[in-house]
Amino acid sequence: MIIVTTSEIQGKKIVKTLGLVKGNTIRARHIGEDVIATLRTVVGGEISEYTKMLAQAREEALRRMEEDAQKLGANAIVSARFSTSAIMRGAAELLAYGTAVVVE
Repeated sequence: MIIVTTSEIQGKKIVKTLGLVKGNTIRARHIGEDVIATLRTVVGGEISEYTKMLAQAREEALRRMEEDAQKLGANAIVSARFSTSAIMRGAAELLAYGTAVVVE
């Protein structure tokens, strides 16, 4: 599956547009990670616990979006984007979405 943020794929021709596809996940912070993150804000530097959590969330959302596209018969997704939103205190949704297409 080809997934791109552009509306076209260089060297490929879009022969069919199948529609919107999406994948999401909702993640909550872990109290232990919050304690470590709070300590890191005192000394500075990357909060790797959150970096890892968000990377996992992005991969899960992408995987679910790809599954959605495969169900439609797509072999590519164009105009892929990410969106996040707070669901409740300490939890957020990460949404991946794009347009499923068939390319040659």
